[in-house]
Amino acid sequence: MVDPSGNESSATYFILIGLPGLEEAQFWLAFPLCSLYFIAVLGNLTIIYIVWTEHSLHEPMYIFLCMLSGLDVLISTSSMPKMMAIFWFNSTTIQFDACLLQMFAIHSLSGMESTVLLAMAFDRYVAICHPLRHATVLTLPRVTKIGMAAVVRGIALMAPLPFFIKHLPFCRSNILSHSYCLHQDVMKLACADIRVNIIYGLIVIISAIGLDSLLISLSYLLILKTVLGLTREAQAKAFGTCVSHVCAVFIFYVPFIGLSMVHRFEKRHDSLLPVIMANTYLLVPPVLNPIVYGVKTKEIRQRILRLFHVTTHTSDP
Repeated sequence: MVDPSGNESSATYFILIGLPGLEEAQFWLAFPLCSLYFIAVLGNLTIIYIVWTEHSLHEPMYIFLCMLSGLDVLISTSSMPKMMAIFWFNSTTIQFDACLLQMFAIHSLSGMESTVLLAMAFDRYVAICHPLRHATVLTLPRVTKIGMAAVVRGIALMAPLPFFIKHLPFCRSNILSHSYCLHQDVMKLACADIRVNIIYGLIVIISAIGLDSLLISLSYLLILKTVLGLTREAQAKAFGTCVSHVCAVFIFYVPFIGLSMVHRFEKRHDSLLPVIMANTYLLVPPVLNPIVYGVKTKEIRQRILRLFHVTTHTSDP
């Protein structure tokens, strides 16, 4: 932004548009979005509660699922409350430091989730391709270390982000085109050379999302090679244990890749498409993941039905 003397200055706050062109409809659109948010939180907390309380589910696959659910709750919560404030109360202003914190949280949590999805793929690879070694390779202490490594990796990848953004001068505008703060959106407002930010963003995407998706694909190629050599009944059982994870991978990576492509090629600042893609990226995976695992995973489905039955029974007079 520009101060009264005409010099460049740092931004003290940003303005979040919400949904460009749909400002009058935002109030009503907030109701289904808020409902989806509560479904996401309730569904993922239910998964965490079931895995936590059922000792028979204290296995690597379900512990990783618990991590995934926790990250989904945090990712959706990092953006949805502010989004609801914009739609319902027209609270479009966000302070620079708050925007930086939100940006850091969203990107670092996304990196952690990608790492957990990779760990889940490795778990399926060992369970199917080397079943006799599964119990010794993926012990509970080792699973815990993998979870800690996911957190450290996500934070480490995003650690330079605040420094790159804080040193940018903003002299064009302070209006962001999204409902929350994204690195791609904020750096476009800078009136300085942003090549360092662009290169940093590419390095993060390649070293995290690109590498993880490549290793996940490789693990499933090896799984497919092993499964094709099994009997028909064993094939069905093996594929059944992978369906939920494959769905979770597509649910996470497809919106992310779509959002990255839209930001790369969409030139209009007030376009609605990037905003819809961004909201989809943060809200759809947390909503769909517990539904997919609840429907496709027998152990989770049985315990959800049992939990619902007990609650209904005890509430009867």
